[in-house]
Amino acid sequence: MYDIIVVGGGPAGMTAALYAQRNGKSALVIEKEGFGGQITHSPKVENYPGMASLSGNELADLMMSQILDQGAEIEIETVNGLEQNGTDWIVKTEEGSAFEGHTVILATGVKHRQLGLPGEEELIGEGISFCAVCDGDFYTGKEVIMVGGGNSALQEALLLADKCSKVTVVQDLPYLTGEQRLQDVLRAKSNVAVITGQRVVEILKDGDAFKGIMVEDRESGTRQEIDGDGMFVAIGLIPENDAFAAVADLNSYGYFDSDESCLTKTAGLFVAGDCRSKTVRQVTTACADGATAALAACHYLNRL
Repeated sequence: MYDIIVVGGGPAGMTAALYAQRNGKSALVIEKEGFGGQITHSPKVENYPGMASLSGNELADLMMSQILDQGAEIEIETVNGLEQNGTDWIVKTEEGSAFEGHTVILATGVKHRQLGLPGEEELIGEGISFCAVCDGDFYTGKEVIMVGGGNSALQEALLLADKCSKVTVVQDLPYLTGEQRLQDVLRAKSNVAVITGQRVVEILKDGDAFKGIMVEDRESGTRQEIDGDGMFVAIGLIPENDAFAAVADLNSYGYFDSDESCLTKTAGLFVAGDCRSKTVRQVTTACADGATAALAACHYLNRL
């Protein structure tokens, strides 16, 4: 029986385990793939306090080493359900395991929606990025492509326009879907080109390096190449929280409907990180959630 079971081994989950252990609580972190979450896609992290520059993988390794040194345990399995057992919890996995805990923190993260094209996965972090705040500086003075036309894509494009020599926004719909104010500001930029009604059909490479994309007009079917030193993709995020909807409310987008307190409608169950409803999704805010959720769980345990 663990004091706190953390579902998810990203920055939020590992921070939660760190705070749990340092408060004298036993913690188990269950991660389905690799520890670090989305941060491992960043070849260089330069916005984490105290670290001038390191890769996302290096940051994840440091976090994992730290929680292991503090006594946390880890399991690589896929959680597919929770079951209440009185005031305690049973965390079940696809592999058939069942772990018991007094409290649970869901730090399940999100997945960036990808284009689903051949060669895309191999170029993530090596020419294809999802975060202008994280990776935009690497393309200072260079030409980049932004795929997407919603608010997130337009905001990212504006950030990139202040750094890059040219930003080409590609939207598959015949119009941008972001706020008109953002559209007006973006179109006023002399180094921004907006292309609508074009879907990305191929990722172009020069050897193993990203070179650009091939787009196809949705009406005429004509194709054209768009060159770029890098590409940012902002076509949505995918939370995977449906398995927990019975015990934690979800908003209309599928995120846990919880505020900065990281509480849920169910006593002893907390949420942290990108999986919850929030406006800023960065490694630092994920860590903040992990600390908040763990301290809330500790407070709950101390009152039992």
